Amino acid sequence: MKTAVIMSRLQAKYPLEKEYLQAVQEVLSSIEDVYNQHPEFEKAKIIERLVEPDRTYSFRVTWVDDSGEVQTNTGYRVQFNNAIGPYKGGLRFHPSVCPSILKFLGFEQIFKNALTTLPMGGGKGGSDFDPKGKSEAEIMRFCQAFMTELWRHIGPDVDVPAGDVGVGGKEIGFLNGMYKKLSHQNHCVLTGKGLTFGGSLIRPEATGFGAVYFVQEMLANHKDKISIKGKKIAVSGFGNVAWGASLKALELGAKVVAISGPDGAIHIPNGMTKEMVDYLLELRATNNDVVAPFAEKFPESEFLAGKKAWVVPCDIAMPCAYQNELAQEDAEQLIANGTWLVAEVSNMGCRPGAIEALQKAKIMFAPGKAVNAGGVACSGLEMSQGAMHISWSAKEVDERLHAIMESIHRACIKYGTEEDGYINYVKGANIAGFMKVAEAMLEQGII
Repeated sequence: MKTAVIMSRLQAKYPLEKEYLQAVQEVLSSIEDVYNQHPEFEKAKIIERLVEPDRTYSFRVTWVDDSGEVQTNTGYRVQFNNAIGPYKGGLRFHPSVCPSILKFLGFEQIFKNALTTLPMGGGKGGSDFDPKGKSEAEIMRFCQAFMTELWRHIGPDVDVPAGDVGVGGKEIGFLNGMYKKLSHQNHCVLTGKGLTFGGSLIRPEATGFGAVYFVQEMLANHKDKISIKGKKIAVSGFGNVAWGASLKALELGAKVVAISGPDGAIHIPNGMTKEMVDYLLELRATNNDVVAPFAEKFPESEFLAGKKAWVVPCDIAMPCAYQNELAQEDAEQLIANGTWLVAEVSNMGCRPGAIEALQKAKIMFAPGKAVNAGGVACSGLEMSQGAMHISWSAKEVDERLHAIMESIHRACIKYGTEEDGYINYVKGANIAGFMKVAEAMLEQGII
């Protein structure tokens, strides 16, 4: 395989899909050496097959708003690869949703799901519908209209969607209700469900919890066997992921000294308290997408208008918001401030220049497909509970989640340890995930 040749073909074919091309470039550049050691992969054209989705559905979603006006959005589902299990990946409702975003997310999901060791393939979907500012009745009508098309393409052994940006428990409930009505089935076809109809304990916290568990493993693997207790952590975003990460960090004795939103950052010199962490959910529920009210409620904190969380000195940085949120200049700011670990919790949260700067400085850096895999891992556990018609306790789910994150870290160490001892977690995660999927594809023939 020659990465440059394959990327040239993809760029010519999909010139406007920059997020998708960025994701493919990152993976291919990491696995090229290993891939070339397996001529059987080249013969079966594993890469050429892997970088193209199995299929992509797009469809019109028409719904009526509260004023009686007819509204139209576009819905999508990208079923990328099912070599190791049914397609699995979230639904995102956000104005930025487009084929490039969903193909990048679906491609990443293939390897992330493989890392969990659970039998799940990769997929993604969503719509350019914006739930912000919409009434609950409008959201319900949109979700029902969206599912009238999607339902025919999903199923517990076919494709199992979940939530993502703009799709939380409320939206999953509306989507699941319409799926049951249309399919006459009552099985586990969506994850992230409410506890009253088949959801799993720990699921809302899982991505954040898993990220902190992964950071713990990174620290424990350090030659000095570092503890997370007392470490200063900066987090971007204030949604479910940032909330879960902040909650677990607090439980383990770390100090979350910064959070952020589109309007600026909050500096919390003494670290977040339990009351502050709980307020993140209340703040998120307002749908205003701003963090300034946090400083008004807690005067011991400071609002930094127009700034990112990375201006606050910290030991550990955890981007938890959107793709490409951490630029090269942010990475340089972190390095200058003495940050020594960056864990990418959002999908592809760091731009290529930022990753390069962090790795060049020998900062411990781990990619989203490893760090944030706790969310989909817990979705897989929800699928298992649904299939067996049982419910595990929070302790049982949390223990399984912790074990999965430890396993992912071991895989990264196996494939990412360099000659000087530095752990290239990007390379480790990409190779570990790729090898599992490639071998499964090889064993199943040319299909």
